[in-house]
Amino acid sequence: MMTKSTAMTSIKVQDKLHQKLQQRIINDGYGMRGKSKWIAEAIESFLDLPDYPTFADIAGDMHHSKELISIRLSDHLMTKLERAIIETRRHYPGMEGVKSNLIRASILQRLIRQTTSVTE
Repeated sequence: MMTKSTAMTSIKVQDKLHQKLQQRIINDGYGMRGKSKWIAEAIESFLDLPDYPTFADIAGDMHHSKELISIRLSDHLMTKLERAIIETRRHYPGMEGVKSNLIRASILQRLIRQTTSVTE
């Protein structure tokens, strides 16, 4: 049996965002063990947005981030994230913490955008 290779990464988020994230993960039926999966799905759909670098720039304005979230992402998604970092730096060369900003923005976008049922 072949196992997917994964990598650990961590980001800091604001208290309120962390609480909303935990609540949403549970409400969406992932359970607390599904946090990495929920965030990985958020990153995947976020990176499909044509203007994701702009959202990453906005996420960089979040201050007072204290809660540390550790997540496990597939190597495939980490590679996609690395490409997104390069693309974002093209738009915002002076941005610091690009990977964290991209992940935070992914979480925010998934929290904001209401998921709709396929049957609707």
